[in-house]
Amino acid sequence: MRDYELMTIHRPDLAENDVEAKIGELETYLSNSDAEVTKRDIWGKRRFAYEIDHLSEGYYSVVSFRAEADAVAGVDRLLTLADEVVRHKIVRLGEE
Repeated sequence: MRDYELMTIHRPDLAENDVEAKIGELETYLSNSDAEVTKRDIWGKRRFAYEIDHLSEGYYSVVSFRAEADAVAGVDRLLTLADEVVRHKIVRLGEE
């Protein structure tokens, strides 16, 4: 298993409770894929440096987890298809 960090930006028209629920669903998906969520950090609504899909702000969140490569591919596919996610990025953390 390797360490990963996932940053997501959710649409600004969602309520903050809905964003937290979506992040909870993501954590549940990871747990069901034999991954271990190690940290959850919700940054809240932030303004973008430039417009993305005609939006100027969104809800940022960062989830750190340990998983195998196939679980990461599943999360990437799930977030790509999610309409409420503006952008997402998964980064594998380096060996220290």
